[in-house]
Amino acid sequence: MGGGPAGLAAAANVNSAGYKAVVVEKEDVLGGAPILSGYAKLVPSGEWAKDAIGRMVKRVEDDANSTVHKSAKVEKLEGEAGNFTATLTNGESVQAGAVVLATGFTHFDSINKPEWGFGTYEDVLTTTQMEQMVGSGKIACPSDGRVPERVCILLCVGSRDRQIGREWCSKICCTVSANLAMEIKEISPETDVFIYYMDIRTFGLYEDKFYWKSQEEFKTKFVKARIAEVTASGDGRLLVKGEDTLVKRPIIIPFDIVVHAIGMDPNADNPELSQVFGIGLEKHGFIEKAEQYTNTCGTTRKGIYSCGAAYGPETIDDSIAQGAAAGGRAVADLHALVQKAG
Repeated sequence: MGGGPAGLAAAANVNSAGYKAVVVEKEDVLGGAPILSGYAKLVPSGEWAKDAIGRMVKRVEDDANSTVHKSAKVEKLEGEAGNFTATLTNGESVQAGAVVLATGFTHFDSINKPEWGFGTYEDVLTTTQMEQMVGSGKIACPSDGRVPERVCILLCVGSRDRQIGREWCSKICCTVSANLAMEIKEISPETDVFIYYMDIRTFGLYEDKFYWKSQEEFKTKFVKARIAEVTASGDGRLLVKGEDTLVKRPIIIPFDIVVHAIGMDPNADNPELSQVFGIGLEKHGFIEKAEQYTNTCGTTRKGIYSCGAAYGPETIDDSIAQGAAAGGRAVADLHALVQKAG
């Protein structure tokens, strides 16, 4: 279930083991969020999403062991590990020994942070919208087409926010935003980019490649602050109002574009998936893991596996690795069942 990066990796691994993989994707194209949301260059590889994910799609679609159902969902799953029957919304029926749920996430809807201007001001965008602009090769204010003098990226929009029920860190936003700042500067050198943050978490090896590089080479300005609101100024620009938490004083700076670094929500379909597949969800609404260390990629139902952002916020590289692992685990467990049955 799911034809995004994790699902494609799972299917490819199943195929490489000599088994048949059936991919069920609810959208009319494969590729998941990077393709559907028009991502620009992927982090950390720097490769264009359409090229990298395109190769993954081609690998699965060209494999004779693959069957792909687009614009379809599983409406009923019967049976048990080793002998499942899935009924699809397109009328097809699929026999399967195991199921991998590579169902991903839903982008946070910035409408839920109205005080930060999204949906009110045309020049307040999300990171996915800014990625699309980068992909077009031109940075311009949506309201009137002018080249922005200043762009502001607000971190943790829909993450680490108990007031709106999003207590978790979305893991990727800091690194993606630092990378986005550099991409904006490459296309529009005259534009100054600011990143407003509570904390910066460019984890692992990303610290030097993105955090320091964006500051030292691309002159991104990082401001540790708490944002109160985004409003319009008299000259048509946007005013970002808040408190600089390092010097403990109010700040109001005008910007031409404000970008919300939106977090990762559980897949909006997860309550339905939980019912159809008979699996549990953890308290935030992501798919619940089985025992952490001896049932890798497992769920609360035997024979059903998961991976990537279906479990919680995840990077694309780790989602791909987990998808491959889930495909391998499903094949190994199915092989063991067959061997046991004689």
